[in-house]
Amino acid sequence: MAAATPTPSVAELIERHQDTLDRALDAIRSRDYWSPYPEFPKAYGETGLPDGKAAFEARLGRLFAIDGQPAAGEPVSGEASPYGIELGVSYPHGDPDALIAALDAARPSWAAAGPAARAAVCLEILARINARSHEFAHAVMHTTGQAYGMAFQAGGPHAQDRGLEAVVYAYAEQTRLPASAGWSKPQGKRDPLTMVKEFTVVPRGLALLIGCNTFPTWNGYPGLFASLATGNPVLVKPHPRAVLPLALTVEVAREVLAEAGFDPNLVCLAAEHEGGAIAKTLAVRPEVKVIDYTGSTAFGDWLEDNARQAQVYTEKAGLNTVVIDSTDNYRGMLANLAFALSLYSGQMCTTPQNLLIPRGGIRTDQGDKSYDEVVADLAAAVEGLLGDDARAAAILGAVVNPGVLQRTVAAAAGEYGELALAPRVVESAEFPGATIRTPALITVDADKPDDRPAFLSECFGPVSFAVAVESTEAAVELLRRTVKEQGAMTAGAYTVSDEVEAALVEACLDGGVSLSLNLTGGVYVNQTAAFSDLHGTGANPAANSAYCDGAFVANRFRTVEVRRHS
Repeated sequence: MAAATPTPSVAELIERHQDTLDRALDAIRSRDYWSPYPEFPKAYGETGLPDGKAAFEARLGRLFAIDGQPAAGEPVSGEASPYGIELGVSYPHGDPDALIAALDAARPSWAAAGPAARAAVCLEILARINARSHEFAHAVMHTTGQAYGMAFQAGGPHAQDRGLEAVVYAYAEQTRLPASAGWSKPQGKRDPLTMVKEFTVVPRGLALLIGCNTFPTWNGYPGLFASLATGNPVLVKPHPRAVLPLALTVEVAREVLAEAGFDPNLVCLAAEHEGGAIAKTLAVRPEVKVIDYTGSTAFGDWLEDNARQAQVYTEKAGLNTVVIDSTDNYRGMLANLAFALSLYSGQMCTTPQNLLIPRGGIRTDQGDKSYDEVVADLAAAVEGLLGDDARAAAILGAVVNPGVLQRTVAAAAGEYGELALAPRVVESAEFPGATIRTPALITVDADKPDDRPAFLSECFGPVSFAVAVESTEAAVELLRRTVKEQGAMTAGAYTVSDEVEAALVEACLDGGVSLSLNLTGGVYVNQTAAFSDLHGTGANPAANSAYCDGAFVANRFRTVEVRRHS
């Protein structure tokens, strides 16, 4: 399966994207800021926003046709915008047998194309997606509930960054060994033993991407492009409430693949109705060798236990924690935490849930603050941030599913503990039907048995807990224990003590969670930057992989050796 000679169209793509590939390779080594995709909406032209909106609206109420992909049965529909507008998009229903057969038939030529050709095709797919970032932003907004600004950035350029990052890591790992090497072993007075050894990347097989509701592109692109760049055809199974962003992605990918001379069925869409079981059916098919999944812990655990024939990459759930010991910028700390708790209504896998605060209070640049004062001041900071409904809607977005909404109702009713900050309804002038809620902040005590069930389990959405602890030392140990037992995607801390900082770092290294210290400016614990930050570690129960490192891509292929005497 030696790499095929690129066709003229593929050779042109390799030349077109070589500079981007080289710069991305430099970026993953330096870990400094870099992105080829502008994150500001105005960078996409004066008509970018209206053109993108028009393209999105043209999809509404229609069948999303995918030419050339096997389809059978009634089209799939059911997406509903958290902003209250009618979507009405339907998608072809795919039969698992027919889809897998189509993907398998497309596999050989893609496997033979080689790492450089595959990387170039992937970069072209990303470039075309990038040019349509405004269209994608509307699709993300109205399937996830993200406010437009966040949907544009996180669902557009930042997601594209993560996709490119995966391509670059895949290219680096596939080219780590030479394609061929001479070997000569001295034999003393006899002639040396000489051989020629060839090393060929062999993809694992079919890949299955199981998308999530909240971040279909940001969480979907790493696995999609890691598998595609390593030679594996990809079957994209979106979340039933967030199909459109990944359907658009499949459409662009198939277009580029066909133009480059490959079978477009290298990337197919497997849409299903809410409550369907196609993901379970596909996950245990013997042809499926790679699975990427973001979502609930229960289904992630099921995949890890049952999809034994596949390499499974999961991002599940955990208890994200912030330890508050002391600060030299009390006002900045409160503002930073208020935004972190409010962004996208807490519907991020990285949003802090538990804020661990010593009962005896903390030291600050504004004097000592008691536990009650810290909690009250944080509640006031959230209220100040979200006091204006228009501003609040732009930060909070909309509540994405009934489960999240029910948790806000339960919090407001006092089911989780005493309210330090009650959630409220936010009205949107632009979208009167939007479901928008501000965060709830609950006070609990780590040493009260009746309080522990609430904060020691995941409460996804705009509900956080101000947990009173005996001491900073107790907070560090609680952080360590919850990360080890239940996992976490992020951890944060505020301290001016070198000793406390050292203890926090040690606890996070032991637990396997990345730590953000003393954030008071425009960087938040629930945000990570591609090419620099790792999203997750794969070292605790919240996720078994990270976006993106060598381990995320290297097991999507194997290297097979052929040797002969020279």
